[in-house]
Amino acid sequence: MSQRAIVALVGRPNVGKSTLFNRILGRRLAVVSDVPGTTRDRLYAEAEWAGVSFLLVDTGGLEVTEGRHTQPLSEDSERFLPLIRRQANIAIEDADVVVQVVDGQAGITAADMEVADILRRSRKPVIITANKLESEQYRDRAYEFYELAVGEVFPISALHGTGTGDFLDALVEAIPVFEEDEEDDSIKIAILGRPNVGKSTLLNQLLGEERAIVSPLAGTTRDAIDTKLDWDGQELTLIDTAGIRRRGKIDPGVEKYSVIRAIKALKRSDVALLLIEAAEGITAQDAHIAGMLVDEMASVIVLVNKWDVVDKDTYTSIQYTKEVRLALNFMPYVPLIFISAKTGQRVNKILAMVIEVFEARFQRIPTSQLNRLIRDAISRHPPPQKGGSRVKFAYVTQAAVDPPTFVFFVNKPDWVHFSYQRYLENRIREEHPFPGTPLRLIFRPRSEDRFSDKV
Repeated sequence: MSQRAIVALVGRPNVGKSTLFNRILGRRLAVVSDVPGTTRDRLYAEAEWAGVSFLLVDTGGLEVTEGRHTQPLSEDSERFLPLIRRQANIAIEDADVVVQVVDGQAGITAADMEVADILRRSRKPVIITANKLESEQYRDRAYEFYELAVGEVFPISALHGTGTGDFLDALVEAIPVFEEDEEDDSIKIAILGRPNVGKSTLLNQLLGEERAIVSPLAGTTRDAIDTKLDWDGQELTLIDTAGIRRRGKIDPGVEKYSVIRAIKALKRSDVALLLIEAAEGITAQDAHIAGMLVDEMASVIVLVNKWDVVDKDTYTSIQYTKEVRLALNFMPYVPLIFISAKTGQRVNKILAMVIEVFEARFQRIPTSQLNRLIRDAISRHPPPQKGGSRVKFAYVTQAAVDPPTFVFFVNKPDWVHFSYQRYLENRIREEHPFPGTPLRLIFRPRSEDRFSDKV
């Protein structure tokens, strides 16, 4: 796979980094809020300008001098400042070009100067965008930022798009131009769960490095983050997401967009890791998320996290498995792994299971074998009669994968009760388990069957 240049947006809180990020991408991908400290994890996305593709990285505010804020920080953001600064430093290390975003209306602050000092030490190409300069009469304010002595300065308005074209022209001249990536064929894994169940800790344990902020505070991860990982020759993409809550308990503003993003992350994933907390068992929120996974026909592995803190005896895991299976009886096919993201217990089993579940999602059953299986199932347990008549099955075929989709041609599709559909699915799974993967069963009138002459 060809290399892609990385461009990092950095700066103190509330200068408009996320707004510029969205402006460059042309879509609302980063969380945008008037509260400094909103963006708490790096957010990656592919961008393009003038035919040049690059990876754009939005970062949390790099606030080097705590207490010198131009605006009050939200109540919890003070606690995140050291972590946000650390994340931005990691992004700078990864970047080929760094864009320092400053507030053109506020002028140079001590924090801007210290950020510039960090950038000079990085020895990376730097471009300064003096943001929030919507009006021509204020454009000259941008020139004072040349005092930072790190790179060329462009007056822009990320909100309105003013000046961003000239800035992007300069940006693509500064970045290395790499060949286009091949189609991304990595296995995409979404890490999902309610807030504070250990999603970011698991991500870090899988990666072996701190790529996501880890904090005991619920709701720390507000952006879905994509991180590549090579595992046993297979490229994986790990997607860490914000904790999902029931719709009625989603706080307005920032958290709402985080939940939307988590759902979008699920839609583009191949396998979802659903974390639940061992000490609390399956909560209503866990069941809600699991139901969403079923609705999206997602392939799922359930991870019972924090297993290390549970008092156990010989029967604990057996009893707990029964309780989880009962609570999630609408998805009996999902693998269950007891882990500790903190200590690493059984974490090494997760990626191997991901590969197995992913392969199951693309498994095909030969048509002749499938029809023999269904004929045997019907012979063992015929469909119930209705008004003296019985549903007659003519033919079945696997029409698609991702997810595995089976089309049954019958004389009375509406007569196939849900319970009998579940019976047929169970019979298929007895011979072909399709671990972690939902099956879609479709029933059509026999008249639609172009292959009826083969029955």
